[in-house]
Amino acid sequence: MPFKRFVEIGRVALVNYGEDYGKLVVIVDVIDQNRALVDAPDMVRSQMNFKRLQLTDIKIDIKRVPKKKTLIAAMEAADVKNKWENSSWGRKLIVQKRRASLNDFDRFKLMLAKIKKAGVVRQELAKLKKETTA
Repeated sequence: MPFKRFVEIGRVALVNYGEDYGKLVVIVDVIDQNRALVDAPDMVRSQMNFKRLQLTDIKIDIKRVPKKKTLIAAMEAADVKNKWENSSWGRKLIVQKRRASLNDFDRFKLMLAKIKKAGVVRQELAKLKKETTA
């Protein structure tokens, strides 16, 4: 399977570490082989090392170094946020954040729900086994 996530202008990327961790940014210009100029609606345009970026499958159609207004309009037109939240990668990150925000009582309730679910599954399995043997 050929590689499809190229470093290109308009490519949406996820920041792996640093103060902007977890934010979606758009590559608006390539500075050199190690750095890119990135921008997002909720951050100031800045240079970022490629090691800090994870490229996504999402690409928006923009020119080099667009104005902030143009970038925001292009992101809304491409529905970047919705595409990200519906992707399997985005959903996994949402679940991770939700799990990390659970307190002790929430984890306890989750444990009880899992036990209850396993009991129901076990009962249904026993019924099916009984029907097949009888």
